[in-house]
Amino acid sequence: MALALAAVPAFAQSKYQAEYRLSTVVGTAFPWGKAGERWGEIVRQRSNGRINIKMYPGASLVAGDQTREFTAIRQGVIDLAIGSTINWSPQIKELNLFSLPFLMPDYAAIDALTRGEVGKDLFRRLERAGVVPLAWGENGFREVTNSKRELRRPQDFKGLKFRVVGSPLFLDTFTALGANPTQMSWADAQPALASGAVDGQENPLTIFTAAKLHMVGQKNVTLWGYVADPLIFVVNKEVWESWTQEDRKIVREAALAAGKYCIDLAREGMTGASPAMLKTIEGLGVKVVKLSDQERNAFRKATKPVYDKWARQIGPELVKKAEASVAARKKN
Repeated sequence: MALALAAVPAFAQSKYQAEYRLSTVVGTAFPWGKAGERWGEIVRQRSNGRINIKMYPGASLVAGDQTREFTAIRQGVIDLAIGSTINWSPQIKELNLFSLPFLMPDYAAIDALTRGEVGKDLFRRLERAGVVPLAWGENGFREVTNSKRELRRPQDFKGLKFRVVGSPLFLDTFTALGANPTQMSWADAQPALASGAVDGQENPLTIFTAAKLHMVGQKNVTLWGYVADPLIFVVNKEVWESWTQEDRKIVREAALAAGKYCIDLAREGMTGASPAMLKTIEGLGVKVVKLSDQERNAFRKATKPVYDKWARQIGPELVKKAEASVAARKKN
């Protein structure tokens, strides 16, 4: 019997599951979903099929409720996830950092946070909450769109109905601009836009194009870059501890590779003097407004009370560290 047991591979002794459930909010038409697919492919290949990851898009493991995803990971309903810092912020208040209006003026600022001490602090916070964070990805800067008019000044938002994600910080930000924000899941957002129940929404432009939002009345896009949406690759703690050290290394390295792939996709066509993504959107008959520094500062001023309120809730020390990291960044 002892000889037979010794012949059994370590992974079999660890009671590996036939399938590991990976949660994402969107599918493979989007960089986020493509990254999930890539993560699973790399792990399956390098582990020789020991770890078989199946992606469940649409936050389907939590009936589409994006804000319940993090709790479900901790409970074991979800084995792995690539989650939005916005969607997980109700459980981890420090993740609201990335939603402070106008904290991050460019991609270099995002990198300064996620790749520096702030990113390490946030990973430690996630570990204390009972999950294993492995890598950063990116959904991108969230730009605002609507069916009614160009948005150049805070007063242009007055009275417009916007779909926002399930975060109180977003409600505060849009309310400060005189808009009427409504929280709803992404699954409910497109029908609401199509019916005119809401006038606009805010999302990265990769979401705008892949979801064909110009087909549901979104004919005005304003590039204001008010917040960005980093993504985090995590594994349920019990699942992680069930794997051998070798397989943990495979999963971590695959997450890092898929995270880089995700960031590259999210930024593709978004930089340079004449970004290809903007040309594509304008070719759909959409009006694209790019704010001047003066116009952007007007929005920063209008949302400053929201920033100050939430900085206190997130933690003044963390926010100050983030501000210092952004100020010291090496601009691309």
